[in-house]
Amino acid sequence: MYITCLDLEGVLVPEIWIAFSEETGIKELSLTTRDIPDYDVLMKKRIGILEEHGLGLKEIQNTISKIEPLPGAKEFLDELRSFCQVIILSDTFKEFAAPLMKKLGYPTIFCNDLTVDTNNRIIGYNLRQQNGKYHAVKALQSIGFKTIAAGDSFNDLEMIKNSQAGFLFRPPEHIAKDYPQFKAFTQYKDFLAAIKNVIEKE
Repeated sequence: MYITCLDLEGVLVPEIWIAFSEETGIKELSLTTRDIPDYDVLMKKRIGILEEHGLGLKEIQNTISKIEPLPGAKEFLDELRSFCQVIILSDTFKEFAAPLMKKLGYPTIFCNDLTVDTNNRIIGYNLRQQNGKYHAVKALQSIGFKTIAAGDSFNDLEMIKNSQAGFLFRPPEHIAKDYPQFKAFTQYKDFLAAIKNVIEKE
């Protein structure tokens, strides 16, 4: 039996930090795991910028409340879930993800959480575990599942490489170029057909 493991941002919803960067006008907050592979470096940079500008969780959540799933994402997810179990594996945080999960029909998500002080300041973050996406697919495989994995960023590559089938979905050009062994899709209908093809060959 297959389980499909999907990244969240860039695959099903817009990048949260890019949206927040656009709303605040702080260009540095637009950097994501597409740009900086080391997640710890990226998050410490983000937290430092938030502190510098006096911004906290509530301001980010206000931006998230305006974000809608990417066009066609919910329909894609609904169709996929009709014939395959799906888990979203994301490096985002439960404090960010909850309203987006509602808009996507409450799919299962494994993500992280933030440390927030009484003044709304984000002072840290807590990973479920290091390299969590990789460990999630390996754990699923250890209990008898096969995995199909897809994402768009550096932090998705380990789960993609270690799944029985792996794809890229709307990756930036430099990632698609550096990893030509993974078929890249830009349209949900083509992506869905590829997943179906893997499962039907089982």
